[in-house]
Amino acid sequence: MNRFLLVIAIILVSTGAFAQVDGNYNYSIGIKGYSLMQLPKIAQQTNTDDFSSVWLSGGMLKLNDNQMAFRISGHYLYKRDYSFRNQCENCETALGNLNDFSVKLGFEKNFNYSILQPYFAADFGFRSTSFKGTVRQNNTSSAKPPYSLITSKNGGTVTPVLGLKINVTKQLSLFTESSLDFFYFYERQETVLGDAAETRTFAKYNKFEALLNPVSVGLQLHLVRKN
Repeated sequence: MNRFLLVIAIILVSTGAFAQVDGNYNYSIGIKGYSLMQLPKIAQQTNTDDFSSVWLSGGMLKLNDNQMAFRISGHYLYKRDYSFRNQCENCETALGNLNDFSVKLGFEKNFNYSILQPYFAADFGFRSTSFKGTVRQNNTSSAKPPYSLITSKNGGTVTPVLGLKINVTKQLSLFTESSLDFFYFYERQETVLGDAAETRTFAKYNKFEALLNPVSVGLQLHLVRKN
């Protein structure tokens, strides 16, 4: 029994010493391999609750200071032939190209020094989303011709994050995160009607959206060991 307790104690001590990887390295570089995210609403899009699967679209640089780390992160997403329903489910269908970009600064706080490290983070940054495409009536008997749609959203974000790191080796960790983007933005919408005069209309708004990112999974490489 005493030997068993001794073995358990040795394992716990070894685990604690091994797990302090973030405190032993000055920098970490992270790559998001997969993300499931909610994209900003475009025009009068109806399926705003849908989530998009994104691969290899984001990265992160962290400056480690024991249990606290300062992080710079960003992502870029380009979707060709992005389609959505507009106005209502049976009203219009839009098809075009979508660009979504963000850059953020923030901090990250570990809750412990175990091999499994839960953490909390908060990021503050800038996000830009744009769409350019064509909108068509779903009712083929409608006399209204297709029209062009150009939209852009630019604004600030505040993002609370909950995450979990698994320290595979002293210099390599797996991580998974869930986050919520609070996005306040300036939006510009331009339409060019398909009539003979090619009538243009403009609309400008200041709006707010809350966008859920249920899961992101990636790798972190820890660099430059502290003296």
